[in-house]
Amino acid sequence: MVQPFVVEQPVQRHDRARLRIRGPVHQSFNAAVYQRAEGSWRLSGTTLYVTLEPCAMCAGALSFGRIRRLYYAAPDPKGGAVDHGPRFFQSPTCHHAPEVYGGIRESEAANMLRAFFEARRG
Repeated sequence: MVQPFVVEQPVQRHDRARLRIRGPVHQSFNAAVYQRAEGSWRLSGTTLYVTLEPCAMCAGALSFGRIRRLYYAAPDPKGGAVDHGPRFFQSPTCHHAPEVYGGIRESEAANMLRAFFEARRG
């Protein structure tokens, strides 16, 4: 089973304010920034594992953060922006593209996501 991401260090108040100024990003990237940044918004050398293909907003955050590698489990044909939709990292305006590996434990992640949202809908 895929383990959830856990933030091990407390978040300082000024970090949250700075993140809001830099624009909104999804929780998985927030957690990675809080855990690894240590005074810098660059996450060079970081490998990020996520259950779902990142959207355009998250792909932009990954690019600006200089993530080295991205592993995602389930593709997202509707909202994904890495291997679907705008294919963000292939755009000529993208300044940094991580190594991308998709489909890692795809069916397990898809089932987990499906079960999670079915439970939320009741």
